[in-house]
Amino acid sequence: MVRHLTMDQYADDYAARPDVDDRDVTLLIPTAVSQVLDTAETWLGWDGAPIRREGNAWTPHKALRRVADHLLDHLTEIQCRTAGLPTLPDKWHGRMVTTDADFARFTEIDLDEATSRLNRLAACYQAILQGRDTTFLDERPASQTWTVREVVHHVSHVTAYADMIGPLPD
Repeated sequence: MVRHLTMDQYADDYAARPDVDDRDVTLLIPTAVSQVLDTAETWLGWDGAPIRREGNAWTPHKALRRVADHLLDHLTEIQCRTAGLPTLPDKWHGRMVTTDADFARFTEIDLDEATSRLNRLAACYQAILQGRDTTFLDERPASQTWTVREVVHHVSHVTAYADMIGPLPD
């Protein structure tokens, strides 16, 4: 099924609160990143043809760009909240855009770069979440604002970007 969403519909998607459970929030992002990178390892033989899913063209570079962007956007949100600063809303919906650079060949060096970048971002999540109490994780500063726990559970679904391509056969 193809989903063609307008910007307003994306806003509606983000208004729904993510489901949470009792998993250790410090492990959610590293686990998701590991799953993304395991899938990305299979992309080294990518034939250059985009994979069409949910109304968008997907390539290895686009999927990894979206993972990194999503991790960074929400890490910034958590950092700003921790510092008592207002967060900047994300007005860029990069999943709706496939750039020329996204069509580049996907090589071992690209995988190495993505591995380094995504693992560092996962480490940042661990660092900011380590030792935090439930007050920090479950505080809701405003009625429409997600808790940090909700944000982390939402971000742990970055695997969906890699799933748009899925594992490619050898």
